[in-house]
Amino acid sequence: MSESLLGVDPGAFFGLTVLLFGAAALASGRALARNWRPLWQAVPYAMLLAAADRFLLYALFEGELVSASGFAIGWAILLAFSLLAYRATRARLMVRQYPWLYEPAGPLSWRERR
Repeated sequence: MSESLLGVDPGAFFGLTVLLFGAAALASGRALARNWRPLWQAVPYAMLLAAADRFLLYALFEGELVSASGFAIGWAILLAFSLLAYRATRARLMVRQYPWLYEPAGPLSWRERR
């Protein structure tokens, strides 16, 4: 069931998509936030990472190259990692760069000082 949905063995999908490309998506989200880029730019970067992930799953593990569901699941996972890293980094930057204006309100947000 899951192999037909992912287009490849679940172990290979987890190892390559979640571990290896997940780390790349985290780095991508942090880089976007550190350079004050808009959040929407995470979407095409995650899509490019998902395409590279799909190709490596095909080339190394004999997965399906054109698997719409496998690509969509991989893209959603990578986008989630990227958005999480973006938001955490942006919250840390806002509090660190503008300490007179903002204080931490959790790991992913900030609030105005009272």
